Amino acid sequence: MPDLSHGTADDVAAVNALRSSVMRLSRRLKHQRVDESLSPTEMSVLGTLSLCGSATPGELARKEHVQPPSMTRIVALLEAKGLVRLEPHPDDRRQKVVSQTERAEAMLEESRRKRNAWLATLAEGLDEDEWATLRAAAPVLEKLAHMTPLPRG
Repeated sequence: MPDLSHGTADDVAAVNALRSSVMRLSRRLKHQRVDESLSPTEMSVLGTLSLCGSATPGELARKEHVQPPSMTRIVALLEAKGLVRLEPHPDDRRQKVVSQTERAEAMLEESRRKRNAWLATLAEGLDEDEWATLRAAAPVLEKLAHMTPLPRG
């Protein structure tokens, strides 16, 4: 694994290009929204519920890397919009469990469809070798998206 503080110029350039292109692509994808009334954070919370299933506000706060009071506000906004419901926790009466509604599921599916279509349109400009590279890189990018940095030491 390259340590970029002592990495080759090619390693440093590759990481810099990856960071820059992922950030630019992410910004462009964020503009391909179905519901402009939802913030990127609210969409992220709905996406987390879609991937991970129901969760307490505290669990959502940890997964989304926000403070619990912030998540409480986000959940309240989503509930007011009819996108999540709060139910009693099965084991702890002091807690609630947040679940997405069918309306949220439909909205997320439409958002994914729109963003996938936008990316597919962009990808029409790739040649076959670039497509092969993209297919090979996709699992690696997915892995990077979910990795936690190793401790330095």
